[in-house]
Amino acid sequence: MKIARFKVEEWFNKYEKDAIYDLADTCVESLSTDELLTLCGNKEKYLEEIFGQKLNYGHIHGSPRLKNGIADLYTCQRPENITITHGAIGANHLVYLTLVEPDDKVVSIVPTYQQHYSIPKSFGANVEMLFLKEENNWLPDLNELEKLVGTNTKLISLNNPNNPTGSVIPDEMMNGIIEIAKKSNAYILCDEVYRGLNHNGNPFSTSVADIYEKGISTGSMSKVFSLAGLRLGWIAANEDIINKINSQREYNTISVGILDDYFASLAIENKDKIISRNLEKLKIGKKILTDWANSDSNIHLVTPQGGTTAFVRYNKPISSTELCKKLQKETGIMILPGETLELDRYLRIGYGNNFKNLEKALYMFSDWLKKQN
Repeated sequence: MKIARFKVEEWFNKYEKDAIYDLADTCVESLSTDELLTLCGNKEKYLEEIFGQKLNYGHIHGSPRLKNGIADLYTCQRPENITITHGAIGANHLVYLTLVEPDDKVVSIVPTYQQHYSIPKSFGANVEMLFLKEENNWLPDLNELEKLVGTNTKLISLNNPNNPTGSVIPDEMMNGIIEIAKKSNAYILCDEVYRGLNHNGNPFSTSVADIYEKGISTGSMSKVFSLAGLRLGWIAANEDIINKINSQREYNTISVGILDDYFASLAIENKDKIISRNLEKLKIGKKILTDWANSDSNIHLVTPQGGTTAFVRYNKPISSTELCKKLQKETGIMILPGETLELDRYLRIGYGNNFKNLEKALYMFSDWLKKQN
């Protein structure tokens, strides 16, 4: 099987270690083990449980405690509708591995995580891409989507809240996407790793798994819970879909780490504290970001409504790849080029970390950008 090179991850592998100012990070500042246990309270009890835990395989599809906690993140899901994976990256891969066959038609809404078009392509699927547009506030055009989907699409993939743009699909629009999917009896895979970080109102967007029989939600501990090091994710879908996925899962996942399962369970049980912490941090970072964008005539920003990243356009005649290479070499500032996400002349910036460095680096970038011809 041949698959395209994973441009975003290769960029991180090549440039992250040398960055002085990392503006490409997509996580809210990660929690340490001590911070997590302190935030949850009753630290001594948890430490006793951790040190007493035998490091066996644990529950194959995830512990009842963890699956019950994840089910509570939805309105209509039960533990039977959940399976636990090695991160959302493992969850997405398992969905495609289970459902997509050669010559199937897949429609992927981009920009998004590259898994959502490169993996189905590698399986021999006919992949059509619907590009989001800045002038539509990075929300899908449903007329264009309907034309692409037609009546013979196997699966539609999207990301909500969206990485990299931070757009959040309103409920009415999500219902419209579902109606389009129904015309071809298509599955909808919604990568919801940023669900829980909406900036206004309820931090949790309506999940496609809760409102569509063939809706599949993937999530993880990385973004919303600031615990990327656990490498733990999940899939939520109707029980028939989960059973099919679990048949594939047996070949690549025995179980997740038993301590990962424990820490994830604990974090989800204390989700309100963690999400409140993270939304406060994002509020600070977002103000720094928007104040900077408003001060620089070479930058245009559609204000993100969710998640941890923004997609900014710049007004200089240089490709995003060359810009980011040159920027990091000359200033130590790491930004992700839009070309790695299939849209040139844009840059993805994360704003959930190290706010002093964030502010300093953004204005350094503006000064540097002014000098580019």
